[in-house]
Amino acid sequence: MEMQRIMEFPDRIMDKRPRKKPRLTWDMHPPPQPQPPIPPPKVLPTTYHNQEVVNGVAPNHAYPSLFFRGLTRNGSPPWRPDDKDGHYVFAVGDSLTPRYRIIGKMGEGTFGQVLECFDNEKKEAVAIKVVRSINKYREAAMIEIDVLMRLARHDINGARCVQIRNWFDYRNHICIVFEKLGPSLYDFLRKNSYRSFPIDLVREFGRQLLESVAFMHDLCLIHTDLKPENILLVSSEFIKVPDYKFLSRAMKDGSYFKNLPKSSAIKLIDFGSTTFQHQDHSYVVSTRHYRAPEVILGIGWNYPCDLWSVGCILVELCSGEALFQTHENLEHLAMMERVLGPLPPHMIVRADRRADKYFRRGTRLGWPDSSTSRESMRAVWKLHRLPNLIMQHVDHSAGDLIDLLQRLLRYDPAERIKAKEALRHPFFSRDPKRHGYPL
Repeated sequence: MEMQRIMEFPDRIMDKRPRKKPRLTWDMHPPPQPQPPIPPPKVLPTTYHNQEVVNGVAPNHAYPSLFFRGLTRNGSPPWRPDDKDGHYVFAVGDSLTPRYRIIGKMGEGTFGQVLECFDNEKKEAVAIKVVRSINKYREAAMIEIDVLMRLARHDINGARCVQIRNWFDYRNHICIVFEKLGPSLYDFLRKNSYRSFPIDLVREFGRQLLESVAFMHDLCLIHTDLKPENILLVSSEFIKVPDYKFLSRAMKDGSYFKNLPKSSAIKLIDFGSTTFQHQDHSYVVSTRHYRAPEVILGIGWNYPCDLWSVGCILVELCSGEALFQTHENLEHLAMMERVLGPLPPHMIVRADRRADKYFRRGTRLGWPDSSTSRESMRAVWKLHRLPNLIMQHVDHSAGDLIDLLQRLLRYDPAERIKAKEALRHPFFSRDPKRHGYPL
C-alpha cells in the first residue's frame, strides 16, 4: 500500500450543503524553521493578555480583564484595520505576539478564522482560532475557553477533545491556541469524492465519538453542534487502497483507488455552542442536518440531542452523504418520516406555536403543501427506510448497526439511548478479527 500526502480528487457527488469553508491543512507545506527575530516595527498600542495552560491542564480561576492595555511586543506586525465583518487581517509571516508566527490559513467560519502558526517557544506548529472583533463572538469565545479549561482539567490524557494550549486577547480579537490536528472527517470524505468509510473504521470512529460525548455529559456539558466537520483526525497520514466498487471499470482518473486514514484516532473540536446543563437553553441548536426533532418542534432539548446527531453522523460515514440534506423544517420532518416512520402524536401535540403550522388536524404532518416544489418532493421520495439505506452500504455488521441507529434516532428523546448505553451495544462488542473481517 502506498503512503503519500493527501491529494485532491474530483468531486463526483455535488454536495450543496452550506458548510464552513474547507480547512486547508492538507494543502499546506510543513512549518518552516523559526527565523531570527526582526527589529520591532513602530505600531499603535495593542490589546494583549496571555493565560498559559500548565502541563496540559488549564488553571481554574476567573477571567482577567479582557481589556488590559499593554504596549506592543517585539515581532508584532503594523496595525491593520479589521475587514468589514470584523475578521483579523493578516499576512503570512506576520506574528500574533512575538511567540506565534503565521504560516497560513486553515479555515474560516462565522466565529472568525483558524490560522496555522509556528510556536517559537515550543518549536511546534499550532492552530489558533482568531475570533471576530464583535462583542457577541468575543463573549462566546470566553464561554468556549471556560468549557475548554473544564475539559482539560478532567481529560488528563487529552484523548477525547482538542487541547487548549493558551489564549490571549490581541488587538480586540480573542485568540485560542490549540494543538494542531489533522483534517475533519467531512474534509476527508470530500477529498475522497464522498466515498464512505469501511464499516470497521466507522465502528472505531463511533466508539470514540460516543466516549467523548459520554465524557462531556458526565461533566454536565452538551456539545449541541456535533457533525463531521467538528470531528478531526489526529493525524493527516493516510494510505491508498483499491476501491473494489470501481475496479470493474477502467477509469483513467485513478478513482478506482480510495484513501483511508492511517490512524483512526479522532478528537472533538468547536465548543463555541456547548451549553452547561443548568444554563438556559437557546431555542435552536445544532447544524440543520444533525438537528434533533425535539429542537424543530420546540418542545425543549437536553443531552439526547447530541445522541441524535451521533446517529446522523454514523449514517453519513457509512454512506458518504448526509442523511437529511435539507434547509427547511417541514421538508426536514418529511424526510424523517420517510426514513424513520411517523412522528409520535404525543410529541406533535406538544409542538410550540412556531411548529404548529407543519401539521394538519393536530397530529398529521402537512407535507406536501401548496408551496412544496417538485424538487423537494423528489428529495423526500428518493430516501429509503433506514434498514434498506444501511444495507446498501454495509457488507457486514449491518444488523447490529441498524439496531444501534434505531436507538440513537428515536424520535422521543426520553426513549433515545444514552451515550454510555450505546457503548455497550453489540455493534461495538463485535470483534472483526474473530469473524475474519479486515480492519
